[in-house]
Amino acid sequence: MAAKKFLLTFLGFVLLGLGAVGVVIPVLPTTPFVLLAAVCFSTGSSRMTAWLRRNRVFGQYIENYRTKKGISRLLKIASIVFLWAGLSISMAVTQKTWLCIFLCGVGVCVTIHLLLIKTKGS
Repeated sequence: MAAKKFLLTFLGFVLLGLGAVGVVIPVLPTTPFVLLAAVCFSTGSSRMTAWLRRNRVFGQYIENYRTKKGISRLLKIASIVFLWAGLSISMAVTQKTWLCIFLCGVGVCVTIHLLLIKTKGS
């Protein structure tokens, strides 16, 4: 049982790290990684679960998901703008057709996902 808790806590940290990178890099989604980390911590470490829910950066992702409140319109717009700005820079730097097509596909999928999330106040 101790090995399982250790493994889940370790995996929670890895997923949380990916979520943290996703805050900065628009191609990497933050919310799924933070939610998966919360699931891992819920079994692996109650202390980390409590910390994550109180965390000023990641706590809102979990709370908004749990309560199905959604995200603000401004956050949606900013996320989409930063997403496409980051993707455009990546495409301009690499100038590889296959990568540009892939990044556009990712961008379209993430944009659709963001638009489908409930907007707070709506």
